[in-house]
Amino acid sequence: MSEIDWGALGFKYMDTNCHIRYVWRDGVWDEGTLVDKPYIDMHIGAACLHYGQAAFEGMKAFRCKDGNVRVFRPDCNAQRMANTARRTCMAVVPESMFLNAISRVIKANEEFIPPYGTGGSLYIRPLLVGSGPQIGIAPASEYTFLILVIPVGPYYKGGLQPVKAMILDDYDRAAPLGVGHVKVAGNYAASLYAHEQAKHEGYPVELYLDARTHTYVEEFATSNFIGITKDGRYVTPDSPSVLPSVTNMSLKQNGADLGLPVEVRPVMFDGLAGFAEVGACGTAVVVTPVCEIVRGETVIKIGSPEGCGPVLQKLYETVQGIQYGELPDTHGWCREV
Repeated sequence: MSEIDWGALGFKYMDTNCHIRYVWRDGVWDEGTLVDKPYIDMHIGAACLHYGQAAFEGMKAFRCKDGNVRVFRPDCNAQRMANTARRTCMAVVPESMFLNAISRVIKANEEFIPPYGTGGSLYIRPLLVGSGPQIGIAPASEYTFLILVIPVGPYYKGGLQPVKAMILDDYDRAAPLGVGHVKVAGNYAASLYAHEQAKHEGYPVELYLDARTHTYVEEFATSNFIGITKDGRYVTPDSPSVLPSVTNMSLKQNGADLGLPVEVRPVMFDGLAGFAEVGACGTAVVVTPVCEIVRGETVIKIGSPEGCGPVLQKLYETVQGIQYGELPDTHGWCREV
């Protein structure tokens, strides 16, 4: 391994020692192998390439204050991947295998875990694909499950930076009764065009409304929507098309621990002006504050463009404190490797 400049890490791919790979055939997963080359030799008829049988997860491992390495809530990611596999007719990865695979690949790449105090972490990307050939539209006969890991730096090196969001009414993230609630690769492909348009117009993130009526807030392109009302309530949308975010689950619990009333309910676009703070939450960032939401000629300003609001800042610091072992893990979220 070449010397890594831990302070210069961003959020991008880097080769590490290896990834771990399992193959499912005839109803059985193999024992898994650590593979040093970052490539898959795949059949040209693989179902993932033709029919989108592909699912992934994302989580992080942290070098904690006491020197131990811990993964944040991997059991939730295992359960979510199992839900995605069932929805897309793929072989389910058992939770015990999922968690064991994480431990094996982290131990094989331990020197790539950023030291405590750098703000970095080891990003963990499980991937499940239909690797068996399937030209007729049907589930694959073979599946490949792998986990790659890469060191990443803090998303915000100078504190939480508010961003502007855009609503593009010409695009939907997910159809009603579709697959918005599971983490399939196609959801992200569907959002790319709108995301590039939003970026071109100067908006780092886009916010999607419900596909049926374009009346209710659903989620940002890659992150759940969370808001703090002016009377101090934590609100996140209730919709069957929203991906259950592990980060949002954690922030909701932390909010309740801090005494905030927590509401999971429909959030009308017309009610956005009633929020004192709005954020996009996810694994990569924990929280991204949003200071402005634009929809055509309508501009809704929320909080200050100069910095994060006090409640989201506190929630962010609480999650980060638990992840790095600086605060008590009272809910048993962190799994030691």
